Amino acid sequence: MKKHFLPVLFFVLLSLSSCVDIEERYDFKPDGACNVTYGFDMGKAVSVLMNLMTDSVRETPQFALVKDTTLNFYDALPDSISKRMNLDEMKMAQGSDLAIKMNLNKNIMKVSIRHEAKNIADLKYYLQHLSSISMNNQLNSVAKSNAVKNFDAQPLITGQSYYTYDITPHKFYRIIDKVKFKAFLKSAGSKFAMAKAMLIDMPYKVVLNFARPVKKVNNPKAILSADRRKVTLTTSMDEVMKNPALMNLKIDF
Repeated sequence: MKKHFLPVLFFVLLSLSSCVDIEERYDFKPDGACNVTYGFDMGKAVSVLMNLMTDSVRETPQFALVKDTTLNFYDALPDSISKRMNLDEMKMAQGSDLAIKMNLNKNIMKVSIRHEAKNIADLKYYLQHLSSISMNNQLNSVAKSNAVKNFDAQPLITGQSYYTYDITPHKFYRIIDKVKFKAFLKSAGSKFAMAKAMLIDMPYKVVLNFARPVKKVNNPKAILSADRRKVTLTTSMDEVMKNPALMNLKIDF
């Protein structure tokens, strides 16, 4: 029976790949550069699933594996993919890293995508083409555990394509395209529904750090720090599915 339990567990973990705490972080520099990080924390889902396992299953090599590593997207791509890239796509991949931190016995499973945008044009290109990044090859190249190989943040990455952006040296605007968002929910909504049925919340936080004080923020849920250089928007995927406009941001700085 134990032989059958482990594959079933990994199948369930794969089904819950959208059950994550999500954080978008933007760190703007005085020279116009910006570091962007998309973080996915599956710790809560892992905690739920670990409660289903016996001690003997927890002691298997798959669950004893510990990872804390970072790799460059472009360096990890197979030639079959990298050779098809145009120059802009190559620059985007070369400026992006994938970080994995995993210790299942401690309910730790985090994946983050980081990009260093050199300027506003680079940032806009990255945000508009982020959905074209595929994580599968990079994950497979660093992880022997099926739990990590089967983790799929692609629906959430692909979902970023439902925004339209207007970014200049003095503003950061993004608006959800409701038609594209509806299409995203059609493809990924079942995973979110499964998470909700298991009472797993899916917090979504957006943090923007600016090099100069913010003059105006239009989202009532967004919190402006005392020094007016940090904007934090905290919601959940459940709230966003009910009211996509919660993720709209118009920030003047």
